[in-house]
Amino acid sequence: MKNHNSSIREPFNLTNCDYEQIHIPGAIQPHGVLLVINRSDWQITQVSNNTETMIGLTPQKLLGQPLTNILDNQQIAVIANCLPDNYQQINPLKVTIATHQENSLFNGIVHSLDNDYIILELEKYSENSHINFTQFYHVSKNILNQIQRVSKLIDLCQLMVQEVRKLTGFDRVMIYQFDEVGAGCVIAEDCVDQLNSYLGLHYPDSDIPRQAKHLYTLNLLRMIPQVDYQPVPIVGQIGIKHKPLDLSFSVLRSVSPMHIKYLKNMGVGASFSISLLSQGKLWGLIACHHQTPFFIPYEIRNICEFLGQVLSLEIVSKEANELLAYKMSLQLVESQLINNLGQADNITSALVKDPDNLLALVNATGAVVYTEGNLITLGKVPSQEFLTNLILWLDDKFQKSLFVTNALPKVYPPAIAFKDMVSGLLALSITKVQKNYVLWFRPEVLQYVNWAGNPDPPKQLAEDGTITFFPRQSFELWQETVRCQSQPWMPWEIEGVMELRSAVVGIVLQKMNELTAINLELEYTNRELDAFAYIASHDLKEPLRGIHNYSNFLLEDYGHILDVDGVNKLHTLIKLTKRMEDLINALLHFSRLGRQELNIEILDLNLSLQSITEMFNITKKAENIDIRIPQPLPLVMGDRILLEEVLTNLISNSLKYNDKPNKWVEIGFLDEETLFSNNDLHFVTFYVEDNGIGIQEKHRETIFSIFKRLHGVNKYGCGTGVGLTIVKKILERHQSKIWFRSIYGQGSTFYFTLPAER
Repeated sequence: MKNHNSSIREPFNLTNCDYEQIHIPGAIQPHGVLLVINRSDWQITQVSNNTETMIGLTPQKLLGQPLTNILDNQQIAVIANCLPDNYQQINPLKVTIATHQENSLFNGIVHSLDNDYIILELEKYSENSHINFTQFYHVSKNILNQIQRVSKLIDLCQLMVQEVRKLTGFDRVMIYQFDEVGAGCVIAEDCVDQLNSYLGLHYPDSDIPRQAKHLYTLNLLRMIPQVDYQPVPIVGQIGIKHKPLDLSFSVLRSVSPMHIKYLKNMGVGASFSISLLSQGKLWGLIACHHQTPFFIPYEIRNICEFLGQVLSLEIVSKEANELLAYKMSLQLVESQLINNLGQADNITSALVKDPDNLLALVNATGAVVYTEGNLITLGKVPSQEFLTNLILWLDDKFQKSLFVTNALPKVYPPAIAFKDMVSGLLALSITKVQKNYVLWFRPEVLQYVNWAGNPDPPKQLAEDGTITFFPRQSFELWQETVRCQSQPWMPWEIEGVMELRSAVVGIVLQKMNELTAINLELEYTNRELDAFAYIASHDLKEPLRGIHNYSNFLLEDYGHILDVDGVNKLHTLIKLTKRMEDLINALLHFSRLGRQELNIEILDLNLSLQSITEMFNITKKAENIDIRIPQPLPLVMGDRILLEEVLTNLISNSLKYNDKPNKWVEIGFLDEETLFSNNDLHFVTFYVEDNGIGIQEKHRETIFSIFKRLHGVNKYGCGTGVGLTIVKKILERHQSKIWFRSIYGQGSTFYFTLPAER
C-alpha cells in the first residue's frame, strides 16, 4: 500500500475522454444485430455489418429493402401500434426470422429515433434463460420483502448487491456512489472469495467522464458481455438527417476504447451496470464484473432494471429518514434559541444563554458571538488575536450574509496554526453595518481516502504542448491523507443558521417597534417635563418671591415690635425661600441639559481656565488659594459654555470642600492614558486634584446623585447638591465619562475624558 499526504484534491479538467462522443461510435458490440428503419415506408436504411453471421442475410440484401423481408406483418404491426410512446411495453419483442433455412428466435429491442426512424436490435433468444411472469413475480417479491425489513441505507445497498449477484451470477457486484464532485466510492460489495475486495475504495471523477455519466441517466442499463470484442461497424445511409447515428438508447452501442482499456487493466472480462437515480440525478451505479465473457439475457436485465428503480426510490426514502431525526433535533435546538431570543433583553445574552444549544445548532465544537466590537467565545476556539484578525478578514467575504468553508486554511493561511480547532468555518452576518457576527468552528478531521490506484491518471506531453491522459493501469490500494479539512457543513445546518438569522432580524424589528413606542411616550413625557419646568420657573417662583418679599416687609415694618425670636424666624424664612429658589433653578437647569443642542467646536481649555482662574481669584480674594496648571492642556472638541461649567463646578467644589489654611487645586491631563469609544473618537483624560477634605468610601455610589449633599445644610457653603450631577450629565452628552479617587481627610482627584481635536 502506498501513502500520500495532500491538501484538498483539485479535479483535473483535461482528458481525452472528456471530448469523446461516445453516443455516436458508429459501431455496435457483436452479440447482436442493429437495424435502422424509416417509419414512413418501413425500409431498412442502416444495418450492422454482422447480419450475414447472425441472420443469414448480407447488409447489401437488407439495405433499402422493406422490413417485411425479414419480419411478418403481424410482428411489424405490433411494433407500429406501440410506437412512438409505448415501445417499452413490448420490449423484448419475440422476433422470428428465417435464417439459414431455419427459423431463429430473437429478443427484439425497439426504440424511436427523432420520431422518424426506428432502431431495432436483435439478440439471440435462449429458452434456458427465459423468465416468465410468475418467475419474475416471485423473484421480485422475495427481494421486495427483504427491502422492507431493512431500515438503513447502507444495509439496503449490501442486500441489493447480494441479490443482484445471486440473480445474475457475476463474480463481483458493487454499489458505487458518486459524491458532489463526481468522484465515486464503493459502499457495498459481494464477490467470489478469490477476488480482492474493492469495498471502501475511492475512484476519481475522471474514471467516468461527464458524458458517460449523462448517458447513464438516459439508458439505465449498460452491458458489455465480452470486453475483448471487435466492434461491428454500421453501414448504409450515412447518418440520419445528415447527423451521425445517435445510439444513446442502444443496448448494443459499442464501448469507448478508453473504457475497454480501463476494464482490461482491472482484469475484467465482462461488465454490466444499473443506474441509480435520486431526484433525476445520477446517484450511483450497481456495477457488475466477471473475469470471463458473460452474457445476461434481456429478461434478467429487465429484472435488474426494476430492482435498480426500486433501489433508487428507496435511496430517496432512506436518506430522508436518516436525516429526519437529525433535522428534528436541530429544529428543537433552533426553537429553543429563538424562544430565548424572544425573552431576552438583548440578542447577545440570548445567544450565549445556552452555549450547548448554539454549538449543537450546526454540530460545531466552538463558536464566537461578535457584537459591537465585543467577543464572546464558546467551546474550543483559538486566541483572541487570531479571532480579531479573522473577523477583519471576513468583512467583505460574506455572500447573502454567509461565509461557509470546510477548508479554512486553504483560503485563510493563518488558520493552519489552529487547524485542530478551526479547519471548518460557518460565519453568519446578522447586521453588517454594526458588524454583528456569529462564527461556528469545526476541527480538522484527518481523512484517509483509499483510492483504487493512484487517482492521477498517466499522461503524456506531446511536442505541440497538448496533454494526453490514459486509463489507469494499477488498481492497487493507494491511500491519500487529506489534511486541514473538517466535516462538511450540511445544507440543512446552513438552513437552520439562516432561519436563526431571520428570527433575530424579526426580533430586532419588534424591539425597534417597541422602542419607537417608548420614544413616542418619552417625547410626550418630555413635553410634560417642559411644562413642569415652565411651572417651576414661573408659577412656583411667583408665590415664592411673595413669601420672600412679605418676610422682608415684616422685618422692615414690624421688626421693632417683634422680639428677637420672631425676628430670627423671619430671617430663617427668607433663607429658606432663597434656598428653595436655588433648588428650583438647579432643577430647571438640569432638566434642560438633556435636550439642548450642543454647539461643538474646537476648544482651547487654557483660555477657558484663564478666565475661570481670574474669577476665583477675585471672589475668593480673602482666602489663600492656589490654582495650578502644570502644563498647557491639549485642544478638545466640545460645547464651550457647558465644558467651562464643568471646570467651574469641579474647581468650586475643590475650594469649597477644603478646610486647609492653604488651599490648592491642580488641573492637568494624562498624556499616557487614552481610550477609544465605539465611534472611534480619540479621548484625552483630564484631572482636577485638590488637598480638600476628601470623600468617604460610603459615599462613592451616591456622590453623583441629584440633590445629594454629604454634609449639613449650613456646612461648606450651603450647596444644592446638584453640581456633580450636572457635571456628569454634561460629560455624558459629550460621550465622555467621569470618576474619582479620594483619601478621606487628604484630598480628591476627579478624572474625566473629553474628545480630542480630530
